[in-house]
Amino acid sequence: MATGNRYGVDIRAALPADSADLSVLLGGTPRAMALRLEALSRDPGSAVLVATGWNGAAIGVIALHWHPALTADRPVARISALAVAEEERRNGIGRLLIKAGSQAARTAGCDLLEAAPEGEGAAAAFLGALGFVPAGLNLARPLRKRAQEMP
Repeated sequence: MATGNRYGVDIRAALPADSADLSVLLGGTPRAMALRLEALSRDPGSAVLVATGWNGAAIGVIALHWHPALTADRPVARISALAVAEEERRNGIGRLLIKAGSQAARTAGCDLLEAAPEGEGAAAAFLGALGFVPAGLNLARPLRKRAQEMP
């Protein structure tokens, strides 16, 4: 999926070649990111889209996952990652990523897009400006005893 160019920014599906850029945006190593991208590329219930700048480097990313839910008639989509390079923020890139992610979720048959920003800071304000409203709280716990840190 690729969208038109706006302000020199293209939105497209993430590629293995984006691993180094995505590891800078989200943390981790390029190798670990490549393995994650490979796994997600085989999952029909997910999409990873990147925003690329004039030089082709990934300057933003959104990852989405959708699944059936007992509380909804149609699949529910959730944003699991959303990041824009700090020097590129406030340029409309996050908005473009949300728009492209929303279209991917609609194409997958979803009627609802969820996000779980941490706290009530800038991310929550950004999502609120795009029409996201409170819809419950999320909690998480490790599923393995050795898990020290949540991904």
